[in-house]
Amino acid sequence: MHIASLNKNLYLLRHAQSEFNEKGIFQGRLDSDLTPLGFVQARLSAQELTDKGIEVIYSSPQRRAYKTALTIADVLGLRVVVDERIREMSFGEYEGRSFWELLEREGELFRRWLSNPLRNPLPTQEDMESFRDRVESFLRDVMGSQHRNVLVVAHGGTLHAMVCLSLGLGLENLWNIHLDNTGFALLKYSSGRFELKHLNKLCHGGAF
Repeated sequence: MHIASLNKNLYLLRHAQSEFNEKGIFQGRLDSDLTPLGFVQARLSAQELTDKGIEVIYSSPQRRAYKTALTIADVLGLRVVVDERIREMSFGEYEGRSFWELLEREGELFRRWLSNPLRNPLPTQEDMESFRDRVESFLRDVMGSQHRNVLVVAHGGTLHAMVCLSLGLGLENLWNIHLDNTGFALLKYSSGRFELKHLNKLCHGGAF
C-alpha cells in the first residue's frame, strides 16, 4: 500500500455505546441510536482530544458512529467527513441476533469464525476480499492526504482491519484485536512504517 512521506497520527475510535450494544445484539450493517451513556462517552472522548491537534474527522455513515463523530466535532469545532468505505462489515444472516444466542446455538461455527474469519466465514457475510479492498482504499486516501492528525470514528470490524492492514498482520487476526465502545487505537506513521502506540485506550478514564 503506497503511503505518503508525511508523519501522521491516526486516531481510531470505535463508536459509543448503541442501543443494540446494550442489548447484546449483533449489528453489522444494522443500525441503532446511541444510548444516554453513549452520548456521555462521546462527549468525554471529545474533551480528551482537544489538545491532539485533530485536523479532520472521518466517520462511517451508520448512525451510531456518525452521532459519536458529530458530538466530538461539536467540541473540536470541526466538520465530519462521511465515508461509505468505513461502514461495518456485513455479518449477513447473523445480524439482528443475540450474541449469546449465537454462541449457545452455533457456538462451534461462531468460535471458528472468531479465530480465523478468512478460513471460516459466516454464512452470507460480506466477502472478505471486498471488505479488505474498501478498507485499504480508505487508508490509502487518508494517509496520502496532507492532514497529520486524523480521527476516524467507525466500528470494531472496520477499525480492527485498519490496524491489521497497517501492521501487516493479515485479516485472519481481525478478531484478535479488541476495541470497547469509545476505545481508541493510535497508529503513528513515521520513517515509512506504522507503529501501534495504543490499543483500546479508554481515554476518558485517564491520561491519553
